[in-house]
Amino acid sequence: MSVVPNIVLTRVDNRLIHGQVATNWLKICGANLCIVADDQVAEDRMQQTLLKVAAGSIPTRFFSVQKTIDIIYKASPQQKIAIICKTPIEILQLVNGSVPIKKVNIGNMHDSEGKKKLLKTVYANEMEIGVIKELLNKGIEVEYRMLPTDNSVLLNSVI
Repeated sequence: MSVVPNIVLTRVDNRLIHGQVATNWLKICGANLCIVADDQVAEDRMQQTLLKVAAGSIPTRFFSVQKTIDIIYKASPQQKIAIICKTPIEILQLVNGSVPIKKVNIGNMHDSEGKKKLLKTVYANEMEIGVIKELLNKGIEVEYRMLPTDNSVLLNSVI
């Protein structure tokens, strides 16, 4: 019987790993492994190199969404895992693939054409809003919080 992986943070941030994530989130939640679940980054060595530098001393792995689903239950009980994705769409794919995510932190979703502002640094298109609603309907807490010291804003109060 496999052990339920110890996921200490699941974050949506279109920048993936950067200063706020490395120096604040990963340390505060006690992560000792960071998984970037992103199909494009899993194939891009240059971006992986840059993200590893940003992660500092935290070991970082780059997997496609499907590979994350396939291997997450092989994690050691000692691993405290932070999963970072660019959009909530990947999070829903992980949840639908039986990755045991209970809470999602959204830090940053850039503005672009067809998106509307939900919160200070969160812009979403209709598909992303639908995905967030689906996560909420599955009983997953979805919060907006840029830094761990900021107040949490639950997205069920916004959409």
